[in-house]
Amino acid sequence: MQTLDLVSADSGVEFAAGVHLDVRRAGNGSRVALVLPGAERAEEDAAFVAALANDFTVVAPSHPGFGRSPRPDWCTSVDDLAYLYLDWLEVSGLTDVTVVGLQFGGWVAMEMAVRSCARIGRLVLVDSVGVKLGGPLDREIADLFATPRTELDKLLYADTSFALGDLAHARDEDVLEVVRNEEALALYGWEPYLHNPRLLHWLWRVRVPSLVIWGGQDGIVAPGYGRGLAARIPGARFERLDRAGHRAQVECPAEIAGLISSAA
Repeated sequence: MQTLDLVSADSGVEFAAGVHLDVRRAGNGSRVALVLPGAERAEEDAAFVAALANDFTVVAPSHPGFGRSPRPDWCTSVDDLAYLYLDWLEVSGLTDVTVVGLQFGGWVAMEMAVRSCARIGRLVLVDSVGVKLGGPLDREIADLFATPRTELDKLLYADTSFALGDLAHARDEDVLEVVRNEEALALYGWEPYLHNPRLLHWLWRVRVPSLVIWGGQDGIVAPGYGRGLAARIPGARFERLDRAGHRAQVECPAEIAGLISSAA
């Protein structure tokens, strides 16, 4: 087991179990927030991380296979990611950590919390996927992989000016990050599609204050899904931001950071 050294803002960092991750660190608050991203580019979360850093020390890794983080061959499931981050919390010695899960990262955060809340002080989910609330024939999460790019942007953002747009005109490094993130998302969430059918039945094990935040114009998972998710987490509070889409932290970074800070 290896010690994690978080000393620079943008550096490759070795987590426990010999996994190297690209980690962004911001702020120097006494409270720590572990931000687990979705499939967005790291640059898209920059404003949110900066806003949250006004009150927290923020640690924001790219998951193995996303961004610039290599993926070991054995790391192929959301379970693996959950155990990786729980192991890091143990190795770091941190307690009372606010775990913030953004979209796909919300699924990872829930898998962490149902396993152990020993070092988690608060759970925050922003437009999370990860559970199945309806029946087997109910489609609750839009098909990210089959939707054309121009239509996908309209589902992800209430204001499509936040989107990268036509990839043919984007920077090469941005296109590579998008492709790599989508490839990793498919690896972790293809079958069953972006959820763990058992997770819903274990949410009662989330024994920390929880906040569920949703974009009112989320075209990937509707606000009703968010309310249903919050209702199944003991004592969870639900907040809706009407002018945001699926990546609410991109469109409303200050508002979400404020909700998290006031709840912590």
